[in-house]
Amino acid sequence: MSADGPDLASIRRTRERLGDRIVTTPVRAWDDALFAARVPARTRVHLKEELFQKTGTFKPRGALSVMLDLTEAALARGVTAVSAGNHAMAVAYAAGVLGTTAKVVMPRSANPFRVGRCRELGAEVDLVDDVHAAFTRVKQIEAEEGRTFVHPFEGPLTALGTATLGLELVEQVPDLEAVIVPIGGGGLCAGVAAAVKQARPACLVFGVEPEGADSMRRSLDAGSPQAIDRVRTIADSLGAPHAAPYSFELCRRYVDDVVLVDDDALRSAMLLMFSSAKLAVEPAGAAAAAALLGPLRERLAGRRVALVVCGANIDAGTFSRHLADAIAAPATSRH
Repeated sequence: MSADGPDLASIRRTRERLGDRIVTTPVRAWDDALFAARVPARTRVHLKEELFQKTGTFKPRGALSVMLDLTEAALARGVTAVSAGNHAMAVAYAAGVLGTTAKVVMPRSANPFRVGRCRELGAEVDLVDDVHAAFTRVKQIEAEEGRTFVHPFEGPLTALGTATLGLELVEQVPDLEAVIVPIGGGGLCAGVAAAVKQARPACLVFGVEPEGADSMRRSLDAGSPQAIDRVRTIADSLGAPHAAPYSFELCRRYVDDVVLVDDDALRSAMLLMFSSAKLAVEPAGAAAAAALLGPLRERLAGRRVALVVCGANIDAGTFSRHLADAIAAPATSRH
């Protein structure tokens, strides 16, 4: 793999290697009247419905890409991971299909639904105070138990896995003009952007972050990976505490811009996706739609745009509360 990141041939080989452990998720035109009234005329929007991936998010692409490269001895020792939920579930799933074990570290604030799903998938769950403590704990597990750390968003193999989503997308929508990708740590956006820009150089790639977890936007502004002191957003699965060098460099090379959305915009987008697209998504899964309806609305007017709907791991109670808050919000606060 070159310094430019994963090339198209490597991405195709990775997709073949992932095989039927990964679903080729559907793309659907979002074109009903309720949605059409919210975007400029002639804006054509497609939903890359990655919420229908194994475990409910894109995360198994990267986790399996990493774990398929482990030696037999490393697999026998097992793996470990740190996550608010989605990556932990993906690692648990990957461990199960590859015949090994997973010990995942999660903050106590993690959604109980996600913690329960990790255990159902066979992982041992270690709860700690916060995401910063989680990274410390996972290093301890590596040292004491010999498990391999599967990073939630960083590294060439992770980018190869997430790049398979980008390649699928441009093959499913050949005349695509722009893609909007949610950013947590940046692993999804890095891989998708690398694939899209190499396959369709003229296609624009935008990242979107919550205002309360804007590590990539800060990093791009500073010219180097930056950290945030605390995550302040309902989109907990986009709440990475820092950007990391490899994914940062790929985003800097291939992403045209990163925009920010607030929690009210995320809730409003969740409500619209539920009402119009009939999708029940977590806040992160609505981030691309929030960006299109907000900061990117005029920039992408009249374009053919794809939104990466990255996940839907949310319990019914939390989902209902977010929709109720969106409905109760003043109309002027909605995009």
